[in-house]
Amino acid sequence: MTTAKSKFAAPSPPLRDSTALERLLAPLDQIVADSPSLVPNRGARFDVAGQEYELPRYIFIGPGGGDAPIRVGIFAGIHGDEPEGPRAVVQFVKLLEAKPELVTGYCLYLYPVCNPTGYEDHTRRSRSGKDLNREFWTNSVEPEVRLLQAELVSRSFQGIISLHTDETGKGFYGVVRGATFTRHLIEPALQAAEAFLPRDTRTQIYNFRAQRGVIRDAHEGALSAPPRVRPRPFEIVLKTAKAPPSYLKDYAFLSALETILVEYRKFIAYAQNL
Repeated sequence: MTTAKSKFAAPSPPLRDSTALERLLAPLDQIVADSPSLVPNRGARFDVAGQEYELPRYIFIGPGGGDAPIRVGIFAGIHGDEPEGPRAVVQFVKLLEAKPELVTGYCLYLYPVCNPTGYEDHTRRSRSGKDLNREFWTNSVEPEVRLLQAELVSRSFQGIISLHTDETGKGFYGVVRGATFTRHLIEPALQAAEAFLPRDTRTQIYNFRAQRGVIRDAHEGALSAPPRVRPRPFEIVLKTAKAPPSYLKDYAFLSALETILVEYRKFIAYAQNL
């Protein structure tokens, strides 16, 4: 017989996988041991209920391009139940280690898991119950957000790319903000991704107006450049649908990332020649 107590029992807490982050980052740490290009950036630690965590950070230094390196930040895993972005960052580093010429003139700052406790718990929110992607530049006390904001301020990124998964998505799409030329980066990126995943062509996505897979607005509190920074960096969010096979999502992300970096380098060269 079902008792009232058992019938209305509280839902079970999420099952924690305390080795999930270690397994994800193991290939990067193996590369670090022998690579002249990939450098771990340790020390971004924070405490959750008496347990210490670290925000994973890496720097990939591309071959010199003759000028000051272009600083781009790549962020993933702000929602812990979106493993596609973190996995894509790891795969992207493997690609760059094999072909470092792809990022000649770049210094990439990589944040493969921005929400370590959510990733460990397989939950969208952090263990404090917050959606961290609604907390930026809101005077948040969330330690992960404060650490990431410090990075966004101190690094003075020329470009910011975030990787997400949309479980209700119908394909691959992008969100653009920041510098006005950003729209010239997103279309080639989406075209590159279309070799592996269809573009999400809905006219409304997440209550935002969309045109051919491009949204020009974002939720308040989403990860972004400091509000008052000038000049504005380009800011692109790449989103994949949940359903396709993992390898297709990986290829779509990698192709879009590579294309954005190639196109931005062309833009910089063109601007210098004006």
